[in-house]
Amino acid sequence: MRLSVEKAWVMLIAALVLVACSTVPITGRKQLDLVPNSTMLATSFQEYDKFLQEHKLSDNKEQTEMVKRVGRRIQKAVEQYFQQKGLSQQLDGYGWEFNLVEDKEANAWCMPGGKVVVYTGILPITKNEAGLATVMGHEIAHAVARHGNERMSQALLTQMGGMALAVALDQQPSQTSQLWMAVYGMGAQVGILLPYSRLQETEADHLGLIFMAMAGYDPHEAVEFWQRMAQMKDGKAPPEFLSTHPSDEARIKKIKEFIPEAMKYYRKEN
Repeated sequence: MRLSVEKAWVMLIAALVLVACSTVPITGRKQLDLVPNSTMLATSFQEYDKFLQEHKLSDNKEQTEMVKRVGRRIQKAVEQYFQQKGLSQQLDGYGWEFNLVEDKEANAWCMPGGKVVVYTGILPITKNEAGLATVMGHEIAHAVARHGNERMSQALLTQMGGMALAVALDQQPSQTSQLWMAVYGMGAQVGILLPYSRLQETEADHLGLIFMAMAGYDPHEAVEFWQRMAQMKDGKAPPEFLSTHPSDEARIKKIKEFIPEAMKYYRKEN
């Protein structure tokens, strides 16, 4: 009897994996998607507000405005790109927000619904607006490609027995909140981060280059940024941003291969 129950459970999970899929906008890749988008957005907005309440926003007006300016330009590019592809409905319910948080970690992330945080610790590495656009375009690409949904679905399946997110939040709120933070890379205080796969990273690099180009930032600047990030590994523990975003020669080589396509979207702003 026990064996048959276990077999039935395995078959049920396999069936869920087969039917609960969405498609990545740029590549057409099928991805696991067990959580309704409405639930992801509601949870995202709640967790984002909670994070901002517990962390200090930067009081540097110039840097804060730069983050918001770059964010707005990339938001416009994303909306334009999705409109061109006939996918605007995938952005329904978004509540775009861009904040600069006072933190020495070299980190940045974007939750579902366009909820972005940049840490002040990454600004010395971005150096300029184009470098910042590389980071924000990459992180926003992860969000609109639903990589977080994919990882959250995988985590719920493997760590919480396939429990629905709403149920997990109700029955195990602390554990689920920590899992959410780990999935979205919200700082070292979590203790463990769930890295994006190489495939997801390549998709975010690809789409991020297009977004920054459409926003008026030269995609060639992305190569210099990732080279600087790679140098941060030299003889040290990698910065927080690199703990989930491996940067190496192969990655930079791939980015260079994407640049000609991205340049077709490039419109330098006056």
